[in-house]
Amino acid sequence: MRPVRTVARSMLAALFVVQGWQAARHPAKLADQARPVTDRLEPTIRAVHPRLPTEPETLVRLNGAAQFAGGLLLATGHATTPAALLLAGSMVPTTIAGHPFWKAEDPAQRGAQRVQFLKNLGIIGGLVFAALDNEGRPGLAWRTRHTAEHAAWRTRHAAEHAGHRAGHIGQAAQRALRTTRRDARIALRAARAGRRLPA
Repeated sequence: MRPVRTVARSMLAALFVVQGWQAARHPAKLADQARPVTDRLEPTIRAVHPRLPTEPETLVRLNGAAQFAGGLLLATGHATTPAALLLAGSMVPTTIAGHPFWKAEDPAQRGAQRVQFLKNLGIIGGLVFAALDNEGRPGLAWRTRHTAEHAAWRTRHAAEHAGHRAGHIGQAAQRALRTTRRDARIALRAARAGRRLPA
């Protein structure tokens, strides 16, 4: 299955590598289209840090660079979960800015934009699947549960072992006590017998 996963990830990442590179190199072509979204994001960006860039061209370039880097990581199989999540996040402003079908007056244009909008939603869904794919390895939830169960088993095993050792020590102590008592009785009998002997 690994070759299939590699090919599928590469096919999914190709769009982001190409489009991200173009957006990072020529952001001016997309800046006007992105302006309605970047204008809405500006107060939020300012609230995070007043020195962060809010210009449409800069944000388009940053988004393109993120898509290019995330696409390369996804295609090469490095840090696939963060890469897929990064790409999915970058698709949200891209989809809203690029395909606002609800604003189109012409029915044909509205239908075309709706198709592109839904296509992008499908890509986001594919990226979520890519982020969750663990290539047949047990998931985080299973690994966590397995580790906890193993730790509990080891603790229980150690406690049982300690109990057995304590039991063995207790048995040895009881044997030693019985031996001491027997020796004491023998010594007492010998002492009494010695007192009975004539001088």
